[in-house]
Amino acid sequence: MAQVAHEMRAGVEDQIAELKKEVARLSRSLSARANETAGDAGEALEAGTKRTLQVVRQMRDQAHVAADAARARPGTSALAAIGLVGLAAGLIYAASARR
Repeated sequence: MAQVAHEMRAGVEDQIAELKKEVARLSRSLSARANETAGDAGEALEAGTKRTLQVVRQMRDQAHVAADAARARPGTSALAAIGLVGLAAGLIYAASARR
């Protein structure tokens, strides 16, 4: 009886040791993947930041051109503003009608 209990205990201890090894292996693998993902996210963030800065720069330039055109032709600018307000109102109405 003592021999059987000893063998069972040894078997359980072996299983525990194998499980600890497996947990350690999975932990290393998860850590490596987390590092890769963090690196990829950092690269994506950097690329997105660069693209955002480019878009902001371009929008600023276009705003300056639009402001210059508005100063040169105030009547046309007022008509364009009214058109944009109408377009925005139409889009808002269409969006609310879908709900």
